[in-house]
Amino acid sequence: MTLWEWAVILGCGAASVPAGLRWLRIAQREHYLAPVVSRFSVRWWTAGYVNRALAAAAILAAAAEWWWTGVGLITVAIEGYGPVRLGLRGTTGPLVWTKRLVRVAVTTGVLMVAALAWSAASGRTGLSAVVLVMLPTMVDVALAINRPLERAMSEKWVTEAAGQLVRVAPRVVAITGSYGKTSTKLYLAHLLAGQARVVASPASFNNRMGLARAINERLTTDTEIFVAEMGTYGPGEIAEMCTWIPPDVAVITAIGPVHLERMRTEERILACKREILTDGATAVIGVDHPRLSELAEREALNGRKVIRCSGAGNPAEVGVDPRSGAVIVEGKPIGLIDPGSHHPLNVAAAVGAVLALDIDPVEVAPLPGTLPSPEHRLVTLVNDRGVTVLDDTFNANPAGAAAALCRLVENSSPGGKRVVVTPGLVEMGPRRGVENRRLAKAAAEVATHLLVVGRTNRRDLVRGAGEGEAVVLVLEDRRQAVRWARSNLDRGDVILYENDLPDHYP
Repeated sequence: MTLWEWAVILGCGAASVPAGLRWLRIAQREHYLAPVVSRFSVRWWTAGYVNRALAAAAILAAAAEWWWTGVGLITVAIEGYGPVRLGLRGTTGPLVWTKRLVRVAVTTGVLMVAALAWSAASGRTGLSAVVLVMLPTMVDVALAINRPLERAMSEKWVTEAAGQLVRVAPRVVAITGSYGKTSTKLYLAHLLAGQARVVASPASFNNRMGLARAINERLTTDTEIFVAEMGTYGPGEIAEMCTWIPPDVAVITAIGPVHLERMRTEERILACKREILTDGATAVIGVDHPRLSELAEREALNGRKVIRCSGAGNPAEVGVDPRSGAVIVEGKPIGLIDPGSHHPLNVAAAVGAVLALDIDPVEVAPLPGTLPSPEHRLVTLVNDRGVTVLDDTFNANPAGAAAALCRLVENSSPGGKRVVVTPGLVEMGPRRGVENRRLAKAAAEVATHLLVVGRTNRRDLVRGAGEGEAVVLVLEDRRQAVRWARSNLDRGDVILYENDLPDHYP
């Protein structure tokens, strides 16, 4: 082999290290689900004219390397450096060297070394350049290869958790839904605190390993009720978790266009969420969505005990008036909440779960008015300059965004600025464009300023905002938005931070 051929092969190997770190970070942030890395690589390489030009140059150079040795070094330089703005370690979503990440990195490295060795043995340096370009796909292949191993390794902790549940024998409340899971869990734990020894799964520990860890680390012998938040990215996940965490009460909060990127349709989302309704479980269902209302009717007709919940005035055993905040159980008011601080449907679902546990709602009547506020979910505060800040950065669904815009108007002062900062909504699948244009249009109609952050949804947000009267500013990241707010807002102004994307998004 010539010096140029060795330079290309060794260069591809060297460039795969920084490039691999970038794509491994995305794999970790996206829960190690193939083929998410390939999808994100397309997003990044098509984000902006510079990245598009670099991607085209890298692909052309890799193709040309099959005929002109040395041209592949252009691919080496581009792949080792780019995409532009995708950092090696990250800030909001840093790379964490867990044992699982190390295993994925080793598998990817073995695949890369094998490809480079084949390239050297065959004398086809173009193969090295092509493999470097396809490195995100190689990470996805590594994830697929490792998946059976990871599941086998996790079985020990799942078995231990299942045994702990059998020994302690708490009543189990399982909660799922497109959104509202975490808030409902927090509300329910608060309502039950004076009635029983309650353990709730922390934060968003809502998958197989997260729940196993929560049980193994937090369940004690005196635990009477375990509240488990259950999430899913596809069919069978919730059903499998329910085999070893069998719910006595199964809560479905809401259905909406969240995770459409993976699920594709709301019908499939509903089918996945419905897996939580195991035999013998009392169903607590939010009926403000027509599909869930129909599901509640079917389950009741099939003999299941069903408690319907509503935060929009629909007929239900448990309702929360979205205007007055009155909590009504079977026609009787038991308390009040602030509908501006707490989502009525989520409160209704939590009270419905109390009822399903055969606890008299009157016993928790004073508590709805003392409900805690979930972090970063439409939390209101006033900073030292007198600016009202609405923190809704953990919200990522259309219904929640609409509620946040209503709160923006409610908290505004005559003559004051009303500012919305958002990167838009993600995981909307084929509805991403429509939903983001709709969000921007609604924001531009009620806000004085709309700050579009990042590139992921920039085009759709700017297009949707064109139908309103708000001043539209396009910024690279949230830090720029914060600097703008500090320089331009004062007492009486209000700013809404609607959703926030970690920096592994373009």
